[in-house]
Amino acid sequence: MTEPAGFAAGTLMFGPFIVTPHERLVTRDGVALALGAKAFDILIALTSRPNQVVSKWDLMALVWPGLTVEEASLRFHIAALRKALGDGKDGARYITTLSGRGYCFVAPISQADISSQRRAAPRMDLSPVKLPNRLQRMVGRDDAIAAISDRLITSRFVTIAGPGGVGKTAVAVAIAHDLLETFADAAHFVDLAALSDPDLVITSILLMLGLPAQADDPLPALLAHVRDKKMLLILDNCEHVIAAVAPLAAEIFQAAPQVHILATSREALRVEGEQVYRLAPLAVPPDGSGLSVAAAQTYPALQLFLERATASGAQIALDDANAAIITGICRKLDGMALAIELAAGRVEAYGLEQTAVLLDERLNLLWQGQRTAPPRQKTLQATLDWSYELLSGTERLVLRRLAVFAGHFTIDAALEVVPDERVDRSHLFDAIDSLVAKSMVAPRPIGAMMRYRLLDTTRAYLLETAPVDAALAARHATYYRQWLEQAGSTWATVPSADERAIHFSALHNVRAALDWCFGPDGNLGVGIALVAAAAPIFLAMSLLIECRRWSERALLAIGPTSQGSAEEMHIQAALGLTLMFTRGGSEAARTALSRSLAIAEARGDQINQLQLLGRMHIFHERMGEFDAALGYAQQSLIVAEALGDAASIALAHSLLGVSLHLAGEHRDALTMLEAAWQGPGTERISTVYGFDHRNRAGISLAREYWLDGRPTEARQLAQLTVTEAGQMDHPITLCIALIWAVSIDLWNGNLDGAEASIDRFIALAQSRSMGPYLAVGRGVKGELAIRRGDAAGGVETIKSCLRELHDSGYELLTTTFNIAMVQGLLALGQTEQGARLTDDAIRLVEQSGDHLYMPELLRMKGRVLLSLPEPGAGQAEAHFAQSLELSRRQGAKAWGLRAAIDLARLFAERGQREEAKRLLLSSLEGFAKGSETADIGAASALLTTL
Repeated sequence: MTEPAGFAAGTLMFGPFIVTPHERLVTRDGVALALGAKAFDILIALTSRPNQVVSKWDLMALVWPGLTVEEASLRFHIAALRKALGDGKDGARYITTLSGRGYCFVAPISQADISSQRRAAPRMDLSPVKLPNRLQRMVGRDDAIAAISDRLITSRFVTIAGPGGVGKTAVAVAIAHDLLETFADAAHFVDLAALSDPDLVITSILLMLGLPAQADDPLPALLAHVRDKKMLLILDNCEHVIAAVAPLAAEIFQAAPQVHILATSREALRVEGEQVYRLAPLAVPPDGSGLSVAAAQTYPALQLFLERATASGAQIALDDANAAIITGICRKLDGMALAIELAAGRVEAYGLEQTAVLLDERLNLLWQGQRTAPPRQKTLQATLDWSYELLSGTERLVLRRLAVFAGHFTIDAALEVVPDERVDRSHLFDAIDSLVAKSMVAPRPIGAMMRYRLLDTTRAYLLETAPVDAALAARHATYYRQWLEQAGSTWATVPSADERAIHFSALHNVRAALDWCFGPDGNLGVGIALVAAAAPIFLAMSLLIECRRWSERALLAIGPTSQGSAEEMHIQAALGLTLMFTRGGSEAARTALSRSLAIAEARGDQINQLQLLGRMHIFHERMGEFDAALGYAQQSLIVAEALGDAASIALAHSLLGVSLHLAGEHRDALTMLEAAWQGPGTERISTVYGFDHRNRAGISLAREYWLDGRPTEARQLAQLTVTEAGQMDHPITLCIALIWAVSIDLWNGNLDGAEASIDRFIALAQSRSMGPYLAVGRGVKGELAIRRGDAAGGVETIKSCLRELHDSGYELLTTTFNIAMVQGLLALGQTEQGARLTDDAIRLVEQSGDHLYMPELLRMKGRVLLSLPEPGAGQAEAHFAQSLELSRRQGAKAWGLRAAIDLARLFAERGQREEAKRLLLSSLEGFAKGSETADIGAASALLTTL
């Protein structure tokens, strides 16, 4: 080999070593070191610049001229060089690493002519290297290869452990090829998969080394042969002959100090000297991440799927939708390389969507892989058969029972569900410990608690071979019913991400239990109780469609003996709420809520009676029956005071405050809402019952601040409530906060802020199938269009929105949309239509009770009268004055300012400039100092003209 430029030419001496560059020889006390070619080149490059820092980039350029290599390769050979020199032993220091800068040779170096020294003849009695071909490209394993290689060089004995199909062999082969030069091409791969007799393990190694297999005891011959050899020995697929491999590997490790052992197995060998590296599945995007194409492609599992699908002839137009499908496939396959390759190979035949559907319907364990694959890896079935057959009878029984769990489970859950007369608790502990060691059960710490799960492929295999028996499934469902009942009161207020992860993972088991309970061989009684326990949790997570579906199934299954029970009460309440949010004010929703409240009253259950009064309150509010909603709020305060605890009273204050706000009783509303927002007990008003009453009080209070002439406080409080609602991970509460925050932005004249909030509101409504809210979002878009000059488009949008809301029985915002539409009609010159609509809206308010908007309607009536072909200035003035008087009586300064502006303009047109000026000044006096809104700006501009 020609030395790269910059390499030393003369003979060098340092410590006990002599380096002869032209012979590529390093000796220690006259004995040649077995040093790999690249390690030797690194030594020459560093000794050529003693006491100088050589950057890793310069070093790679010197050692691999003209090639682009990974930094990991440099680290491998640096570690090998240090090992050979004994760097760091007995105080000797030769090579120093300077973090972020490079490497430096620090030992004193001298030069001498010692050509008379003879090179020790290298031992050439090892057979040629025999390694399988490495994959042309490995996806997502660079870090693992680097980490295992470092351990292998420094510790000499590493076992790569992991489940079947994770890619252990491929990683081991890649490492062997990377380290060939380090071991002077002495790397030997022994595939133990085909062995059925453990006694043949030593024989297989001898044959791979090119040695004769001895009939008697072959171990001494093997140890004698490798004792002074420097080599890499790869023992692949040890799990089924582990009893023979483990002690043999330990013997070789102790007897041959230059032999490095790399084993692959589904469980650790558990012998002295072994370092275990657990090879994890390929990374997949987290559930619900909604990643873009670019972000999704950074995950190794998706990269592998795309490469293998394309190699099989599939044509995939990668966009966000297809990326989401591939993400779902890879997640279902747990990032297992073999399973991903098998699924990707089906895309050319079935297409991407159909492949995903087939996997959802049934994990196809018989899909064929590559013809050249080992028999155990041709299908997932074969891979899992291989693993399953290695288990003991007890381990198989426990594993089959653990398949009842969907997703993660705790050891406490397993102890409650799995044991019976055939498996006691002590056997269960031993079996789980062994199954974890054999990579059949995957452990995962969440906080201080360890959780376990079966990979989806393993679980599907077990359920196909042995379906879950009824007694086991009933124990599983009962355990999670009890767990839900205990967790229900704290579900929405768990303080840490770890606890939330534990709660959410339990839902997978709840869903699996519900599927069984209402299936052909299920237990309806257990299922009804489980739905009653799960419904509050589904509501806390805004899983409305799922909650409605299970509630309807449970109510159909309830027999005469269960009617009027606590279970029916909870299920009817959940059904009513979900119907209200997904379908509006339907009679079915009213019937379900009324039935639930009647059961609570009959049972004397005041706690649930209070919660149900809250649901009846919001139901009638959404129906536009504001007087009825106020009645339920007043009734809730009576019940809360009877209960006497602060949280119950705070809840009632929230309900009553919201009703008083909509009724236009602003002074009393302020008192109630402030108590519900920051008074005693407010921290315990939970979202378990459908929405957060404290947050709802807070956003209503923000509106009261605006009406009271405190727009800055209103805006700050609105932002705070939206932020807090967003942190709850509860879409219903966030939707309520957003829609009321939008009203404050519109009142302030902040159209861009309103649009941003309503876009977020619409996205949330779509994600949870909340139909009435989608119509509300479109209505607000119509109002924004009118404000921005597109009166025709805005009016048509609001008309369509109101038709949809009327059909669904949602009338909460009818008055606000009517006011916006009157503004649009006036802008279009359709004054008579505007007059009729205003009169209709006033009659509706008088009937339903949302008197909050009456001052605005009276003001709009005045503006309509001024726009008629024969203006009625006198009547208009009367309506403006009436609006102003009502605003002052209610305590709504902001409405009063609007009326004052319109009235002052009318005065100014008549020449009553001083009267107009006094009116505006008196109306502005009630506002907080520094307040800024569109109305205040208009009043100030008018004052300037006066």
